[in-house]
Amino acid sequence: MGKKKTNDAGPSTKAKAGSKDPTKKEKLSVSAMLANMDDKAEKPKKGSSTNKPKPKAAPKASAYTDDIDLPPSDDDESEEELEEKHRPDVKPLEVSIAEKELKKREKKDIIAAHVAEQAKKEALKDDHDAFTVVIGSRASVLDGDDGADANVKDITIENFSVSARGKELLKNASVKISHGKRYGLVGPNGMGKSTLLKLLAWRKIPVPKNIDVLLVEQEVVGDDKTALEAVVSANIELVKVRQEVADLQNVASGEGVDKDDTNEEDDAGEKLAELYEQLQLMGSDAAESQASKILAGLGFTKDMQVRPTKSFSGGWRMRISLARALFVQPTLLLLDEPTNHLDLRAVLWLEEYLCRWKKTLVVVSHDKDFLNTVCSAIIHLHDWKLHLYNGNFDAFETAYEQRRREVNKKYDTYDKQMKAARRTGSKAQQDKVKDRAKFAAAKEASKSKSKGKVDEDEAQVEVPHKWRDYNVEFHFPEPTELTPPLLQLIEVSFSYPNREDFRLSDVDVGIDMGTRVAIVGPNGAGKSTLLNLLAGDLVPSVGEARKSQKLRIGRYSQHFVDLLTMDETPVQYLLRLHPDQEGFSKQEAVRAQLGKFGLPSHNHLTPIVKLSGGQKARVVFTSISMSKPHILLLDEPTNHLDMQSIDALADALDEFTGGVVLVSHDSRLISSVCDDEERSQIWIVEDGTVRKFPGTFEDYKEDLVKEIKAEVDD
Repeated sequence: MGKKKTNDAGPSTKAKAGSKDPTKKEKLSVSAMLANMDDKAEKPKKGSSTNKPKPKAAPKASAYTDDIDLPPSDDDESEEELEEKHRPDVKPLEVSIAEKELKKREKKDIIAAHVAEQAKKEALKDDHDAFTVVIGSRASVLDGDDGADANVKDITIENFSVSARGKELLKNASVKISHGKRYGLVGPNGMGKSTLLKLLAWRKIPVPKNIDVLLVEQEVVGDDKTALEAVVSANIELVKVRQEVADLQNVASGEGVDKDDTNEEDDAGEKLAELYEQLQLMGSDAAESQASKILAGLGFTKDMQVRPTKSFSGGWRMRISLARALFVQPTLLLLDEPTNHLDLRAVLWLEEYLCRWKKTLVVVSHDKDFLNTVCSAIIHLHDWKLHLYNGNFDAFETAYEQRRREVNKKYDTYDKQMKAARRTGSKAQQDKVKDRAKFAAAKEASKSKSKGKVDEDEAQVEVPHKWRDYNVEFHFPEPTELTPPLLQLIEVSFSYPNREDFRLSDVDVGIDMGTRVAIVGPNGAGKSTLLNLLAGDLVPSVGEARKSQKLRIGRYSQHFVDLLTMDETPVQYLLRLHPDQEGFSKQEAVRAQLGKFGLPSHNHLTPIVKLSGGQKARVVFTSISMSKPHILLLDEPTNHLDMQSIDALADALDEFTGGVVLVSHDSRLISSVCDDEERSQIWIVEDGTVRKFPGTFEDYKEDLVKEIKAEVDD
């Protein structure tokens, strides 16, 4: 990859739109994306100067990719236009290409972009018909007449199986969701947790008709409604009654009614009295206040609450969707990774709020601390079954480990007996061992049933089998020693052009080998901007950024999905970035690396566009490891990882002897990374400054929790 060029050009240097080389294809501007990332206002992006696709040119390394694993992609404004603000002028190469050839390339690019976009949409869309649900006979009673369900608040489904496009996700599983309990749904990525939530929301898995279900999975549609109005409007019945009141008030005031016709006015007056009473019962007077309180807890300032939803980014609109669900209070609330778009303070607020949730909650989350605080029971998806454990996540882990040991002990006994039977050469002896094992399993299953017998729809009892553990190991290679200081920001100030509302001032920080830093603060305060100043992607407006000449930086961005080359396979992507591989086969060397980071072998040659978020994350971490970094800059690395992968990442960071700078909402990961007080620092980015917290992360978290509890109790 090319070396970054430097001169004294400041951030104000701006390339004219008309001066860019027309032979170069538009790339995603990381600087432009980052400029909006820290904008509390999150205003909509202005259109680029042209939407006309540009023909491909030879790949050009940007400052962002000099030391980082993530390449730019092809679906945003021109990198040349926007990054010149923070980089020195570079003379364009004089390329002479015939006009006919240009048109041919343009057409080819348009077709390729269209095909990639269609593939992406196809991979991401929800197809209700793609799922097959087979349910035992007794569960069908839940789909009966409304009267039968009038008082039912629990959901019980026995012996149901789920498959998606032929892939079996659940097999003869049973589950009972009791009213008023808060469940955490856990299990490895790709095993069907999100699918189970969707099937409940779609009622393809029968839910009593009197139970209203709400799944928070999509951001609210951006329009002219303010954030506060969008939340209040989620209560459709309240909005309807308010509109009826407004219409009748017009009648009662005589607008559009004959003065002599008093009967209609009298009827309107009576109806108004009824509606006022109904509004009072619905808590109409406190609706806006409650909605405002929820939005504030999720990070919306008073000014943000009265801004149109269309002015917010996708992450903030997801928060509005979450706020709408909390405001409506459905009987069954389903949340799929609700903490992914939140900063640490908002996560802690949501924990406190959900602890007071009186109705039923099922939440999928990779955040152990969140599950520990919120959940009263855990549903574990394992071996195509749903296993219920009472208590929080710590209690589940203890019970899970005990169950794993018991299952493996039974398997070891059975395996020992089978080996002895095989040595005799007698098939009858082997069958006897199998029958004895099946009888014991059937007897145990019978005891677990309330009626004392195995259900007629239960799958055939099987012989003991070894507990199938899901293990992932992350590893970052030992970095070569460099003389400190490795990376410094000296009296740095930074602001984006045309962004008077944002500025970081007087930043004075440094990172060396072994340094552990957690960057905390509200979303929009400048955490990602600080990371990009450290990475060298942004140039300070004032002050100096210094880094060791041989320093290699491994960078994980929370927006890495936008930067991956979607039409490449993981192997192609990594070979392009890291062509110098040792061994007999370069491809096999890359596949070995992918395997270490938990990407299944059948996904190694699958186009990246078809991979899940967690699988894409594994590709990026593999690339970071292959770059052999001295310092890791990690921006929300847990968003697409399951618990086992987060634990593996924590272990890898603990073993890594280089420097680590982390932005995360995951309390447990931060605690793990910053457990050594002597080499750990907490940087708080807030109000345009970066200050070091005089204490440990646990001290900082404790202060936040006290503050939040006071807010929620108010």
